[in-house]
Amino acid sequence: MIDHNKTFSAVCDCLGCENNSPAWPDKFGAAVKKWLEDSHIPKIRTLSLFSGAGGLDIGFSDVGFSIIGAVEIEAKFCDTLALNTGAGRRFDHSRVRCMDVRALSGGEFGAIDFIIGGPPCQTFSAAGRRANGVAGTTDARGRLFREYIRLLKELSPRGFLFENVYGIVGAQNGAAWKEILDEFSAAGYQLFYRIVDAADYGVPQHRERLLIVGMQEGAFLFPRPTHGPDSLDKEPFYCAERAIEGVVSQEPDELNRLSGRYAGLLNDIPPGLNYSFYTEEMGHPNPIFAWRSKFSDFLYKADPNMPVRTIKASGGAYTGPLHWENRFFTCEEYKRLQTFPDDYRISGSKQTAVKQIGNSVPPQLARMMAIAIRMEVFGTKFPFELSLLQEGEELTFRKRKRELTKIYKKKAEMAIKALKSEPGALPGRRGYGCRIDSKFCFEEVCIADAQFTVDVDWAEELRIEVTDVKKVRERAVVSATVVPGDGCWVLGVKRVVLTVRADVLPGLTVAWKAFERELADNSIKADLVQLNGYYQYPPKMLVTADVADEVRYAGVLRSVMGRREVPEIKTTCALAEEWGVLEMEVMEAAEYLRELGYEIRNHGTNPQIPEDHWLVPYAFPTLTPLSVQLRKKLR
Repeated sequence: MIDHNKTFSAVCDCLGCENNSPAWPDKFGAAVKKWLEDSHIPKIRTLSLFSGAGGLDIGFSDVGFSIIGAVEIEAKFCDTLALNTGAGRRFDHSRVRCMDVRALSGGEFGAIDFIIGGPPCQTFSAAGRRANGVAGTTDARGRLFREYIRLLKELSPRGFLFENVYGIVGAQNGAAWKEILDEFSAAGYQLFYRIVDAADYGVPQHRERLLIVGMQEGAFLFPRPTHGPDSLDKEPFYCAERAIEGVVSQEPDELNRLSGRYAGLLNDIPPGLNYSFYTEEMGHPNPIFAWRSKFSDFLYKADPNMPVRTIKASGGAYTGPLHWENRFFTCEEYKRLQTFPDDYRISGSKQTAVKQIGNSVPPQLARMMAIAIRMEVFGTKFPFELSLLQEGEELTFRKRKRELTKIYKKKAEMAIKALKSEPGALPGRRGYGCRIDSKFCFEEVCIADAQFTVDVDWAEELRIEVTDVKKVRERAVVSATVVPGDGCWVLGVKRVVLTVRADVLPGLTVAWKAFERELADNSIKADLVQLNGYYQYPPKMLVTADVADEVRYAGVLRSVMGRREVPEIKTTCALAEEWGVLEMEVMEAAEYLRELGYEIRNHGTNPQIPEDHWLVPYAFPTLTPLSVQLRKKLR
């Protein structure tokens, strides 16, 4: 039976504020703050570590935690904290310290009752997991939690709240998580932790985070979700459209328009879906992307009737959430989606502001945690009852997340039925001049400025021939034949033949780039990875390469291009045997492949790969001027 006195609607009624109206979290925070001040409830001296743009600080400050000091290393973030600090501002008694926490002495802030903060999370993030595991506590950023513990020991507050990405629990097969728990416990604190979804607490955004509450004595129960299926009265989620209603923005429209090669694709994507709408698995008639070949926020269009997916701190030109009207959200809308108060000032350009917003804890989630902590750790008696989760009581957001795939597929089916797609004629034959630079920027140029000529012939097979303008070779140094791995593909031809009548470096790279250009220009696939599929799945492109013996590392090239199996991380010894070279030659051969644009990875490029191990993800070059791997070194 539901105890309606403990529902979130009852909490809001008690405080005299409205639930689920536009910008209601601002009003809720102001109402809690006013009640505490009117009731003369003493404030709690609080130190904020790794403060970012102040998301945790906003929520805790509204609930009577006086932020005595805010410590942050990023100058732009500190600028934002400074804009909101001082007499008459949100953080009236705070002192902003723009510094490395490792140089901080806890004694400079005097007595501290509580500590909040979350160390940098990149080493435990989804991006890290996608790159073959996470560095975790083996990375310097992953060890900053020890500075948190050092300050706990120095200041001995009654408790703390530690926030991080949920991936920290599984990092390094659980070893990092055990290490963190053991060291916090050794500092003298009982630990209580949960993985929660911010949308369950009134944030119009699904954002899974790990929260740890530490207490010197006593026990702690987490607040029950205020919204969604796990709330007492099944309060509807705070949806994106409602959240941004009435937002006023001065941003020019052109600043928020998408542009570039993928911009037009957004129009047909149904709200709630992403690039996967254009995959074979979703049933699209022109599947230009491969399944799971991009991050889930690529071309992700928000559903106005649901919370948006996680706002990312750093994204590319097509990173969502994108507005259902096929544009970027404005900075003011991002603030609402993260439950930052409308009057909270954020410094810097829009890109800088979005990074700060995306790096933050949603203030409304922080408020709910702060209320529970005031009740259970500091004994504050609020005029309302807050429902708490019992130990062992499970939340259902993970289960609900898995069920979304069926919903998205149904949406995709309905949208695809409305599309009119008829197979077009093959492009025919053409030729052009081109250039390529050391960062693999490939461009068509007039013949007078060209390094190479490219002849393309779409017939029963697609033939692409690359010739050096100044050094014409009578005989091809490389001839590569590409066929579909599963017996069929969407090219409209039986095979592709790449012929290189030029020095392999960079002629071979040009041939693959020219093939990729044909895919993109004819709206067949976005790039070669989409035709082949993501490297963690069996390749959909099978290559047979004939490489002239005089070519440097000819055997290595034949081996790399001719691979049939799913790529695996291999030892130097195993790779040397596969390539037919000595172990001492593997590094040199790998660097040669990097010069050709192959995305070779090892411990130097990806610290999570063990030393003396290698990964060659694809049988073709994939490096571009925008590749993260381009800036990394094998040694």
